[in-house]
Amino acid sequence: MTAPLTQTTGRRKEAVARAQLRPGTGQFTINGKSLKEYFPTAASQMIVTEPLNVTETREAYDVTATINGGGISGQAGALRMALARSLSELDSELRPTLKHAGLLTRDPRKKESKKYGLKKARKAPQFTKR
Repeated sequence: MTAPLTQTTGRRKEAVARAQLRPGTGQFTINGKSLKEYFPTAASQMIVTEPLNVTETREAYDVTATINGGGISGQAGALRMALARSLSELDSELRPTLKHAGLLTRDPRKKESKKYGLKKARKAPQFTKR
């Protein structure tokens, strides 16, 4: 296996993705599985491949990634950010395109912490008058 061109990290919610880009034919290997195996839904696959589609480099690079933590949605968003960072690192002319598409901005939203006396962060127990 050839040495990676770039290694970047992307985060979303509790998920952390580390992506490596190599010159290739557009193959994805995520935690030892293919893209379709790891992200079975078309929506997740579209989210992951968005940076490559926006920059029209879908068949130019092979992607190897390791993802930890979070759920399916958070992991897809984390990998998308890692790929966008890798592409902007490889070719600085792609940065404005990725920035305009909103792919280089970290999504700061996280799960709100639970408050005492409540069932969840904001859901209160049912009120009884008598």
